[in-house]
Amino acid sequence: MLTHINIRNFAIVEQLDLDIPNKLTVVTGETGAGKSIMIDALGLALGNRADSGSVRHSADKAEILATFDVHNNPAARSWLQARDLDADHECILRRVIAADGRSRAYINGTPSPIQSLKELGEMLVSIHGQHEHQALLRRDTHRLLLDEFAGLNQQAKAVADAFRHWQTAQQAFEHFRDHAKEMQDRADLLRFQINELDELKPVAGELATLEAEHKKLSNVESLLSRGQQALTGLSEGDPSLVDQTHSVLHLLKDMLDEDPGLKEMTELVESARIQLDEAGTSLRHYLDSLDLDPEHYQTLDSRIAAYFHLGRKHRVDPQQLAELWHELQTELDAIDGGEEKLAKLEQAAEAARTAYLAAATKLSKGRAKEAKKLGKLITEKVQPLGMPGAEFQVDLQPLSTEQYSANGLETVEFIVRTNPGQPAKPLNKVASGGELSRISLAIQVACAAKTNVATLVFDEVDVGIGGGVAQIVGQLLRELGHHNQVMCVTHLPQVAAQGHTHLHVNKQTSKNQTHTDIAKLSQDEKVAEIARMLGGLKISEQTLAHARELIEESQA
Repeated sequence: MLTHINIRNFAIVEQLDLDIPNKLTVVTGETGAGKSIMIDALGLALGNRADSGSVRHSADKAEILATFDVHNNPAARSWLQARDLDADHECILRRVIAADGRSRAYINGTPSPIQSLKELGEMLVSIHGQHEHQALLRRDTHRLLLDEFAGLNQQAKAVADAFRHWQTAQQAFEHFRDHAKEMQDRADLLRFQINELDELKPVAGELATLEAEHKKLSNVESLLSRGQQALTGLSEGDPSLVDQTHSVLHLLKDMLDEDPGLKEMTELVESARIQLDEAGTSLRHYLDSLDLDPEHYQTLDSRIAAYFHLGRKHRVDPQQLAELWHELQTELDAIDGGEEKLAKLEQAAEAARTAYLAAATKLSKGRAKEAKKLGKLITEKVQPLGMPGAEFQVDLQPLSTEQYSANGLETVEFIVRTNPGQPAKPLNKVASGGELSRISLAIQVACAAKTNVATLVFDEVDVGIGGGVAQIVGQLLRELGHHNQVMCVTHLPQVAAQGHTHLHVNKQTSKNQTHTDIAKLSQDEKVAEIARMLGGLKISEQTLAHARELIEESQA
C-alpha cells in the first residue's frame, strides 16, 4: 500500500508531504483547485510519460517520491528481489523531471529505466480515470477487463507468445516452400562457383607470398650478376675486402707489440674481418639459392593469374577468394537437403500451431468460466445505481480458424439489457452517456475487488451521477476500502461523506504566484467541506445538519 508521497515543484504544487492512510481516502476541493494533481504526480512516480510542463514555473526540476509498504504484496517483493532492489518490505519510487523535459527514475535509490517503474507500478497501484467509460466502447478493453478479473493475464500473454511463435514458424515454412525453385537455381550456381574455386584451392595470405617470389624470380639473372660482383669484391676477388682487411689486421698486431694503445683499434678491425667473412658466406648461400627453373616460374605465374581471374569474375579482391570460397560452401550447405529441411520446417510449424491451440483452448475455458461470474457481479453492482432492470453479460463468440489471433480463439464483448424484455445489445447500442458512466463504475468496482493490487485510485469516476445513486457509489467505494487502500477524487458530497479520511485541496493565488495545498480535515472541517459541496458559498445550519447526517449515515 501507498504510505507516503512527497511532491516538490510539480505543476502548481511547490511542496507537499503527505502520509496516506489505509481504507478509503477522499480528495475534494473547488473546481480548478487541482484535485487530480496528486494523482497525476503519483502516475509519474509509476512511470507515466513526463514533459517540461510538469515542472512548476521558475523551478529547474520537479521531484516526486512515493513510498510503499510491500509486506503483503508478494508479486512486488519477488520483482524487487529478482533485481536486487528489495529493502526490508519498503519500496521507494522517485521520479525527477528537469525543466527541459528529461527525467530520471529511481527504485529504492537505484537509477532505473522508466519501463521498470511501469512494470513495478502495475503491481502497486491501479488507477481508474474519469474517461475510462469511453474505453468501454472498444472490444479490446472488454477482453482485457475479463482477463484481469479472471486472473488470466499470464495465460493471455502465453497465448500471445505462442501465436507469434506459430506465425514465425509458419512463415519460415511457407517462405522455404514458395522459394524452393529459386533456392535450387541458387544451389546450382553455388556448385559451379565452388567447383571453380576448388580447382584453385585459395589459401588466405598465399597470393602475397606468390607475388613476392614471382618478383624475385623475374629478376634472377640480374640478381645473380650483381650478386656475383658483390661476392667477388667481398671475399672471392684478388685481392678481396676480406684479404685486405686481413693484411691490415696483421700490420696492426705487429704494431701492438710496440704500442699497447692500439689494442682497441686492433679489436675493431678484427671484428670487421669476422663480419666481412660472415657476409661473404651469407651472400654465397643466397646466390646458390637462386633458381633459374623456368617451369617453377611458369607455375607461379599461372597461379597468380588464376587468382586475379577469379577475383575479377566474382568481383572481389583476389586476396579475399579464400574467404569467399568458405562463404559459398556455407551457403550451399544451408540450402542442400532442401526436402529434408522443408519437412522439418513443416513439422516445426505444426508443432507451434498445436502448442498455440492448447494454450488458447485453456484460456478460452478460463474465460468462459469467469465470464458468467463477471456478468453476474457487474449486474449486482449496476442495478443499485439507478438501473434496477439492467442485466449485464460477457458475450464470447468463437472465431473461425482464419481469424485466430494473439488474443485467442474468441471475441469478448460486454452486452447489456437495460430494461426487462429487451434483447441484450452492445454498450454503444443501448447505453446513454449517464448509463455508460454508471456501468463503467460498476465494472471498475467489480474488477477492483478481484485485483491483487493493494492500492486503488479512482479519479472522478462518479461524473454524471448524483442523488441516491451517488450515495450508493460512495457506499461501494467505502466497502472496497475495507479490503484495499482506496483513494477517490470526487466532487460529490454523498461520496465524500463515506471517506474514512478526507483530504482537502486548496488553491491560493498571490500577486505573482499560485500555490496548491492539500490538508487532512478534522471531523468539524469535514462537515464544513461537505456542507460547502452541498450548498455552495452560503452555508446554513440546515446545510451543516445535512452534511452531518450524510456522515452519520456512512458510519452506520
